[in-house]
Amino acid sequence: MGLGGRGVVGERWSQRVLWLCAIGSAVSLYYVAVERQAQNRARAVAEGLKALDGAGAGEDV
Repeated sequence: MGLGGRGVVGERWSQRVLWLCAIGSAVSLYYVAVERQAQNRARAVAEGLKALDGAGAGEDV
């Protein structure tokens, strides 16, 4: 009878650990996505500035 109780408690804890791992993975993937989006935005801004700089240099000549 005691073994059955331990099995249930162990199963609950292992299920909680699995849920914590799943939530942690989801949070880390979210932060990776946010970071990549910020990098892409910065790259787009830099390319836009390069394009403006190139267009301005062409008009001056």
